[in-house]
Amino acid sequence: MRLKLVITLAAAGLLATGCGGGKSDSSDADAKVSAPAKVTMTQRLTDPGSSPDPEPSPSPADSAPFNEQVAYELQKRTLKMAHAPGKTTGECPKGLSSKEGTKATCTTTYEGLKVQWKVTVGDKAAWSFSGDYVTFDATPSTGIITRDGVARLLFGNFSPEYVLCNNIPKATLAPLNVASKYSCEPVYKGDKPHGYGTPVRATEDGPRSY
Repeated sequence: MRLKLVITLAAAGLLATGCGGGKSDSSDADAKVSAPAKVTMTQRLTDPGSSPDPEPSPSPADSAPFNEQVAYELQKRTLKMAHAPGKTTGECPKGLSSKEGTKATCTTTYEGLKVQWKVTVGDKAAWSFSGDYVTFDATPSTGIITRDGVARLLFGNFSPEYVLCNNIPKATLAPLNVASKYSCEPVYKGDKPHGYGTPVRATEDGPRSY
């Protein structure tokens, strides 16, 4: 019987929508920290179009050992961070136990970029009458920002004519939940760029701009 996995998310403090431009109840000090800064933005992003959320391939067989099942779920979470299709790999220690309290370090890659995950296995899901659902918590060591992922976010949220950024790589590692060195400005039809970009942030749920 294949154990089914339920991920326990521990991404407290993330914005639910990740959209910029709305009013905030934060203090003046916080507003100064997140205020758009004037930066040189010569990279023009175009609309990548809508596409389904990427899935790693191939998926493990029903009879696959527990470590392969966990590694596959972490690849899915890595793709979610990137918010763009890409080649992924995943590896957890062989013989990883599904016993509650088991801890391990797993590794995933996205286009060659390495992310380590601190994994803690939980108990059987309370709502699972069959007992074949196992919870686990996994915390990544770093985030990922991708050029296509940022484009999908900004065109999906704001529908601009184009977006200007300061040379976001195709894919790069970035600290989680803090402003990165990359900024972007959506430019609407008939408007001219103002030259003020909003910082891009890596989160477990994909890129955010605020």
